Amino acid sequence: MQNQKVTFENSRGEALTGLLEMPVNQLPYAYAIFAHCFTCTKNIDAECSISRALTMKGIAVLRLDFTGLRHGNGALEGNRFSANVDSLVQAGRFLASEYSAPSLLVGHSLGGAAVISAAHELPSVKAVATIGAPYAPEHVSHLLQGKAEQMNARGVAEVSIGGRPFNVDEQFLEDIRQQNMEPMIERLGRALLILHSPQDNVVAIENAAWLYQAARHPKSYISLDGADHLLSRRQDALYVGEMIGSWADRYLDAHEKEALKVEKQVAVRLGERGYTSDVMVRQHSLTADEPESYGGDDFGPSPYELVAAGLGACTAMTLQMYARRKKWPLKEVRVHLDHYKEHAEDCENTEDPKSKIDHFTRIIELDGPLSEEQRQRLLEIANKCPVHRTLHSPIRVLSNLK
Repeated sequence: MQNQKVTFENSRGEALTGLLEMPVNQLPYAYAIFAHCFTCTKNIDAECSISRALTMKGIAVLRLDFTGLRHGNGALEGNRFSANVDSLVQAGRFLASEYSAPSLLVGHSLGGAAVISAAHELPSVKAVATIGAPYAPEHVSHLLQGKAEQMNARGVAEVSIGGRPFNVDEQFLEDIRQQNMEPMIERLGRALLILHSPQDNVVAIENAAWLYQAARHPKSYISLDGADHLLSRRQDALYVGEMIGSWADRYLDAHEKEALKVEKQVAVRLGERGYTSDVMVRQHSLTADEPESYGGDDFGPSPYELVAAGLGACTAMTLQMYARRKKWPLKEVRVHLDHYKEHAEDCENTEDPKSKIDHFTRIIELDGPLSEEQRQRLLEIANKCPVHRTLHSPIRVLSNLK
């Protein structure tokens, strides 16, 4: 499913746009609000990857643009920390009225400080996660060292965050100086997860220690070793999303939720970029992709590898089922498979010189004190496993548009 564009107003009557991303089955068990870093837009790759990982856990995610960054214009002038906190609160009230009240807040960089503040105004929130967040918003003022002359002359100063230039004005700095975060952290009253990279050169790792010391339990910390502040490597962003989703399960009544299901046996979702696909099989979720050599990101098995995996799993299950029924001492089955195509010289369709047939090579290891006769019989049974027989049978695929 594509992201849903939503629009609502903040307390000053300004229109804010957001993207609401749903799980594959469109039946989330919880809703989250993601406050991206103030120098990012809702479409930045890191934010998209984190949101995607959360939806794979069954959590719907609302991502929104803050005032001054709606078009990714690289400007922090006109952007206020206090106003952005208000925008998060209004986003929570919008979800409560139109969908379901948010139970999880996630914030990246200054967005992390913002969600801690906003949580106090949203009683439905049960858990808060921060990513590379400063202990106090004014921490970012260190980026302006040596910029006093530029600030005095122009009223704004250009700073570099993650190699990208941004303009900061005096009003923005004055606003963040007035924020007293320590009591907000101490009285948070929700589960807190702090994620931070030791190599973060924008918000130093000491901020994570100060946050952790100020917060009360339940609180947790995860090191994002090797990641930069903006999580520019996609694998870092996906890791963050997966960790937050798994951690949040403990606090969002996940054990009480109904098993996530799809209308059909399998549902697959792929957006407009790349080949990384969300796959849902009944209540189970996984990721499919293509290898880098085929233009993918290699974040999951390829479609043919999934077919081979199905054949391997079916083979192992069938052999153990047969051995148990016969009471044979089969301790363990290991199946190794490869898939490739080769020219079908002996194929019936010899008129087509480009004709190829698919080959699956299957190596089966059987552990246990089996006789040679038993081993040969199990090899025969392997060729009768249901998936093996399906691959050898005529197959019909019926496709319809919805």
